[in-house]
Amino acid sequence: MSHKILVIEDDTDIQELIREFLIVQHYDVDTANDGDEGIRKFMENRPDLLILDIMLPQMDGYQVLRTIRKISSVPVIMLTALDEEADQIKGFELGVDDYITKPFSFHILNKRVEAVLRRAYPAETNRKLTYHEITVDLDGYSVYVNQQKKSLTNKEFDILKTLVENQGRVCSRDLLLNKVWGMDFYGDPRVVDTHIKNLRKKLGVPYIHTVKGVGYKLDTAKTRHHP
Repeated sequence: MSHKILVIEDDTDIQELIREFLIVQHYDVDTANDGDEGIRKFMENRPDLLILDIMLPQMDGYQVLRTIRKISSVPVIMLTALDEEADQIKGFELGVDDYITKPFSFHILNKRVEAVLRRAYPAETNRKLTYHEITVDLDGYSVYVNQQKKSLTNKEFDILKTLVENQGRVCSRDLLLNKVWGMDFYGDPRVVDTHIKNLRKKLGVPYIHTVKGVGYKLDTAKTRHHP
């Protein structure tokens, strides 16, 4: 079951980008435009994580946090355009779990979300993924094929993790770029192809197939690899 995340952010462009990105990461995401709406949705849906902007109209993020902390210890990541130490200390004193300063990388946002959820719900997190003889150890950030450890780069590891999580389904280049490089990546999308080529060579298994013109799929079907 995916974790539920509530995003309280009054900038609708940023709000929508965060929502779309987290949905790609398989989270169940709801949004609110201000503090009053955010508190109401929090009470109705009881999310597993709150992403909360400080600068909100009428009721700022600190006031929202005070209200929520009276009823819940749900983990909170605060978004801020302020990098003053005093502002962050104030948030931590009110019970913030982490801070992200705008502008931010969506890849960093994803890592922060994963880390906060892992600390908050350790028993609910499956820390190993498997596909036939492949084992992806999420805690050790390592990969094994037939119990033999394979040396992968961080990007190769994240690509394989995404393919295993979506086994049997096509992962487009755009999806892989969003999940592995982040939505703020503006380079050549063909960088994915190079990493896939290296990944196939290192793993030595026939499961990573090219779906021409779309992306890649982890499958046992005997499909010819395209370059």
